[in-house]
Amino acid sequence: MNDATKQALTKVPAVTLGFWVIKVLATTLGETGGDAVTMTILHADTHKNWGYLAGVALFGGALAALVVAQIFAKRFHPALYWATIVASTTFGTTLADFADRSLGIGYTGGSLLLLCCLLTTLGLWHWSEGTVSVNTVSTPKVEAFYWATITFSQTVGTALGDWLADTRGFGYERGALVFATALIAVVALYYWTAVSRVTLFWVAFILTRPLGATVGDFLDKPVAAGGLALSRPLASAVIAAIIVGLLVILPQRAGRHPGQPEGRTSAEAESTT
Repeated sequence: MNDATKQALTKVPAVTLGFWVIKVLATTLGETGGDAVTMTILHADTHKNWGYLAGVALFGGALAALVVAQIFAKRFHPALYWATIVASTTFGTTLADFADRSLGIGYTGGSLLLLCCLLTTLGLWHWSEGTVSVNTVSTPKVEAFYWATITFSQTVGTALGDWLADTRGFGYERGALVFATALIAVVALYYWTAVSRVTLFWVAFILTRPLGATVGDFLDKPVAAGGLALSRPLASAVIAAIIVGLLVILPQRAGRHPGQPEGRTSAEAESTT
């Protein structure tokens, strides 16, 4: 591999079908894993708020450590990248639950607050770099914007999933169907329209989180609440094992920076992102 090719590689994976399959599983794991800690291990009837707060602190610390490791890494490492994604989903679950329930602002208030944080982060990223394309994630500064955006997208996705399933009365199965349908619509826009690929990526990325949240809730919530009442730790372990298996089976390669060689201009690469 020559120097130009090395410079063209980013530290995030190429966006392929395998990427989206693992992403949905990671978001589901974030829901069941986050609930396993805050609602099974740390939760007590008289100290439930402390369970959510402790979960935020625990997963927030793990996420911060992994993001630092990801930023200091010299190249793309699939295991490190997906461990950071899973940490962001579990942190997103506990943070959304803390905002929705412990702060007393409800699912609607929590969703709106977190959505504002997400849009602000995307706005600052675009203002600073002129783009929010994941194909430009090749410097520590852009990586910081990338992981901040991902964390807020995971958090708002959790709150949005809870809002639709609980506040709007859709339940977990119908809620998952709504988000799956929305993702199909995004795919249709990708293949049959000229809508910005960068915009479609982030819309799809955000939508996979409430899809995973509603599926995760369906797996571990009580039968009386519309779930299957599966063991949260067991469900989390099974999903984690599937993710590890897919990382071994499915090819994982780094994406490419659009501003680098290989016969394409930055604008051309950006338009296909």
